[in-house]
Amino acid sequence: MQTETRSRIDQLTSPAGHPVSVLRFEGDISSTSRDAVVATYQSLSKEKVRIILLDFTKVDYINSSGIALVIQVMIEASGAGQKVHVFGLSAHFQKVFAMVGITKYAHLYPDQTAALAEL
Repeated sequence: MQTETRSRIDQLTSPAGHPVSVLRFEGDISSTSRDAVVATYQSLSKEKVRIILLDFTKVDYINSSGIALVIQVMIEASGAGQKVHVFGLSAHFQKVFAMVGITKYAHLYPDQTAALAEL
């Protein structure tokens, strides 16, 4: 049974002093997750937000439709001149993201600390 997708946005500052918006997802990500994934991203200011982290630490499952939503976010962000980074994926989904080409749009990090240290 699919778990409802929940999301929230946290505002952080990287060690280098850059503002970072973190989109934190929880549950399963599938075609029914459009509001939690795409709409949450689209609520961010395209002019003010330059660095985005996608947190998958509490995501249990992502199907192909969910991956398509993540790719949509990355394409929109790229078009707006925003940089997207990803952390918290299981080893399996790290491989899947690499296979479908997401690593062309976003660097994958093991955790939030590692991601912020690079920004």
